[in-house]
Amino acid sequence: MNASENIIRDSYKSIPCPSEGLFKDNGSRFLSFAYPVETEEEIKEIVAELKKKYHDARHHCYAYRLGYLGDRFRANDDGEPSSSAGRPILGQIDSRGLSDTLVVVVRYFGGIKLGIPGLIRAYKTSTAEALDKAGAVEKIAGNWYRISFGYSGMNAVMKILKDMDLRQKDQDFGNECTLKAWARLSAREDFLKRLSGVEGCLAEII
Repeated sequence: MNASENIIRDSYKSIPCPSEGLFKDNGSRFLSFAYPVETEEEIKEIVAELKKKYHDARHHCYAYRLGYLGDRFRANDDGEPSSSAGRPILGQIDSRGLSDTLVVVVRYFGGIKLGIPGLIRAYKTSTAEALDKAGAVEKIAGNWYRISFGYSGMNAVMKILKDMDLRQKDQDFGNECTLKAWARLSAREDFLKRLSGVEGCLAEII
């Protein structure tokens, strides 16, 4: 195994904020909504809210990709012909290399059928407009750790956190010293190895 195979990929792209797009064709309107998301629970809430807000629309199609590896995804046609809506939406997310991203396209039917090619073009174009407006931002995958240690190890632990420039919160130096620190995935092995050198120090993912 060479060195490059040992490198942990923990950076990826998402969108920084919600955005909207619009596409019209033969009377049909396609309203697109892009959101940065991290969980399927968030997605369910957003889709439900849009269905409630645009209850008079014919279709509420969506697609998402989640996780720093982008290995969790779904494409939903919501009554449109198979693969004519959800797949084009997901394709636009993927063509930009995005994850932790949801796009919902709400369609108001204009009375004229667009055909499969027309639907694919409409969902693709409306999604592209919302994502282009949103732009992209780099995200780093990592974990929060709860670290506990004795007073004798305080200086060593604090030095590790400072040397690695790690975020921390919830310090509690009572009977037992505890705090929470965030480390990116690619730094995890080094982080835990350094902490293991501090007597009585324990770290667990939270």
